[in-house]
Amino acid sequence: MKENILPAIRNMRDLERLTKTDYKACVLLDMHIGHLKSIMELLKRQGIACYIHIDLIKGLSHDEFACEYIIQQYKPKGIVSTKTKVIRKAKSLNTLTIFRVFIIDSQALTRSIELIKKVEPDFVEVLPGIASKAVNQIQKETSTPVIAGGLINDENEVQEAVSSGAKYVTTSYQKLW
Repeated sequence: MKENILPAIRNMRDLERLTKTDYKACVLLDMHIGHLKSIMELLKRQGIACYIHIDLIKGLSHDEFACEYIIQQYKPKGIVSTKTKVIRKAKSLNTLTIFRVFIIDSQALTRSIELIKKVEPDFVEVLPGIASKAVNQIQKETSTPVIAGGLINDENEVQEAVSSGAKYVTTSYQKLW
């Protein structure tokens, strides 16, 4: 099950904890642009690949130009965003993409499936990650690998998400790392 966890790093404590594990990939959330260079250098030294959530980088616009800058300057393994323009830009720069969608009702599910088909990301992150029905339907209808995230804080929820078709589970709940 551990191979299905993708640690979500929200702060320096999380980053420090990550470096003491054997994980080789993570997602950076809620980071300040001024800290990004040193964080990326540390992750590179540790051999940890990083997906950067563009929408959550403080001090940076959340558009395709910021995406291009981040890719050129920091060379992350991938980009995470809720914005189709950002996903398209990252794809055009040959960078892995994670399209994050929020499923709050059936209309959001239908709209998300349409967008996934249109944008064709490498992965789609479905929030909340405990929404196994949505994970299963998106995985079936789009054949895009799904990452489940949000509100996952026990092993049963990880297993349920994976059983529903999620390839990975993002969690900031350190006890699952």
